Formats: sequence, C-alpha cells, structure tokens
Amino acid sequence: IAFSRFHSIRVRPNDKDAKMKYQECNKIVKQKAFERAIASDELKRSVVDSLDIENMTIEDDYAGPKLEDGKVTLKFMKDLMAWFKDQKKLHRKCAYQTEEITICGDTHGQYYDLLNIFELNGLPSITNPYLFNGDFVDRGSFSVEVILTLFGFKLLYPEHFHLLRGNHETDNMNQMYGFEGEVKAKYTAQMFQLFSEVFQWLPLAQCINSKVLVMHGGLFSEDGVTLEDIRKIDRNRQPPDSGKTMCVLLQDGRSVSKRGVSCQFGPDVTERFLEQNKLQYIVRSHEVKAEGYEVTHSGKCITVFSAPNYCDQMGNKGAYIHLRGSDLKPEFHQFTAVPHPDVKPMAYANSLMQLGMM
Repeated sequence: IAFSRFHSIRVRPNDKDAKMKYQECNKIVKQKAFERAIASDELKRSVVDSLDIENMTIEDDYAGPKLEDGKVTLKFMKDLMAWFKDQKKLHRKCAYQTEEITICGDTHGQYYDLLNIFELNGLPSITNPYLFNGDFVDRGSFSVEVILTLFGFKLLYPEHFHLLRGNHETDNMNQMYGFEGEVKAKYTAQMFQLFSEVFQWLPLAQCINSKVLVMHGGLFSEDGVTLEDIRKIDRNRQPPDSGKTMCVLLQDGRSVSKRGVSCQFGPDVTERFLEQNKLQYIVRSHEVKAEGYEVTHSGKCITVFSAPNYCDQMGNKGAYIHLRGSDLKPEFHQFTAVPHPDVKPMAYANSLMQLGMM
C-alpha cells in the first residue's frame, strides 16, 4: 500500500488527496516498525505475561456464563453457545482464563485415595489435564485397579493425560513390593509381563512450557546434563546400575541418601541445572512428605506425594499441584486418606517384605 501511495505522488505530485493518504500510510508503517522494535527489545514476551487475570472483576450485573473454579464444563459450554446465539459478549475474564494442569505424585496402589483425588479435583478431561509422576503401583494392594484406571484415561485423553515412569515401574520393585504378585493373583503371569513391557515405554520426564521439568526421582550425579541428553535416553529397558542418568531420573542423584538406595542433591546442583537448561524449577516425587508436599532450594525444587497415610501407617497428608497461567506458579492442595476395603498394604508382596511391615 505504501508503495502504491508513493507511486501516486510521483505521478501526481500536486494531488493533495494522494499526498495526505501517503502521509497517513507512512505513519502506519512507522508505527508498525516501532511496535516490532519494542517486541524485539522485550524478547517477544507473551501477551499472557501482561495480563492480571486474578484481579479482573466480574461486575454484579453480568448475567452471562462463568467458569467453575476456572474450568470449562459442559454446562458452561451450553450456556456460552446460548449466550452467543443472543449476540451477547462473554466477560473478558472468562475469555482470558487459561486451563491448568494438575500434577500428582506417588499413588502406590491406593485406589480409593486416587478416586478421592478425582472427586476433589474433577475427572480428567481435555479442559482438566493431569500428570501423574510415577510410582502408581506396589505397596498398596489395589495397584491393578490404579494402573488400569490411569491407562484408561491415557487412552481416552492421550494429549491431556500424562504418565511418567517411577522406580516402582520396574521388574525388581514389582517382584518385591507386590505388584507382580497382585497381577498374578487377579489375572495371569502373562498379564504382568505385558505391564512390564508397557512400563518400559513410559516417559522418564516431562518439560512444561519450557519452564518446569517434572521427573520422579531427581537430578543427576554429574553436572552438564541437558534436556537433549534426557530425550536421547533409551528408555525401553529396565534401569541400569545406580548413578546412570536413567536411574537417577527414577530415583535421585548426588550424595548417598538416608534411604541407602539412592542419592540426594543440594540447591547448588538444582541452580546449575536450571540455569544451564533455562528452566524455572523442578517437580519431583519419590518421598513421603508429612504435608503431602515440600518446597526446598529457595522454591526451585518441589516434591509432591499423593498417597496419604502411606501404607496405612505413616499418617501423612497427600497433595497435588495446580500449575496455571504463563508463570506456572504452583498452587498446593492437600487431602487426607479415605477408608478402603479391609485388605492390608503389601498383601501380595514378597514374604520377606511382608514381615517388614509387621
């Protein structure tokens, strides 16, 4: 357009109308260039970063559809379609609000507590996505029910329901802590072999919006590990000896831990890893926490555990995390254990393990 106006001026230099239109067009071109320069200076920040959705007020006289706890429901969609049919406008707060993801930690065969999570937080759906961070099975005696429920939702919502592998999605653990025995008691040995094969294909970690890395265990026994290194891991196998990158993702890394079977890592390790990979913080599981979660390393390392009153004897709370918006600021939600049928934890475990629970 600018070229067309400039050509008109050259052909008709005394045409005031053409000159005025050229000046207007030139202003637009300069304005667009200025906006591009600002965008470049701000490293192309997302528009979402400039929104203060939480402090937006829905006026009392607004009678249109509203989100329920920030979530899109079937009722909301029906109300929205009727509202739009009458040529009315959805409130800007509802239009701006983005979906959240819920991160859950270990569930360890506690099926009735899993049902309670869905009761409290809503069933998985396209608008209510979940990520379960490993250790779905073992110890609790309803592991078959837990894993079939989780696999069912993964098949139903493959892009909105995510499962990461934990150290209890491995043969050695399943043989000792009950899942193999439970599957054989409720189905067949062949069924357990099938579960074993599927577990080997589960992802070892997941990066959310290039800001938060989620893995079951922890960080690594050496510096310099990148997200690309994690992507290259051959995960279709049983984990190797301790200290390897795959093993550490499933357990945790650096100095020997108080559990004697893995390692621990400090805030300096977390800081270096986050800085190298341009991440904000990590979320892990793998450990019982009295409150269901724990925030350490100046907020950069979060542990979440979702099996309340672990093994019917620890008395801990369970928790899950909501991540919402462009900053992915974590919101913690705690819950307590619910009753379950009279089947003891570790009922299907190796007999030596059962003695340890007495």
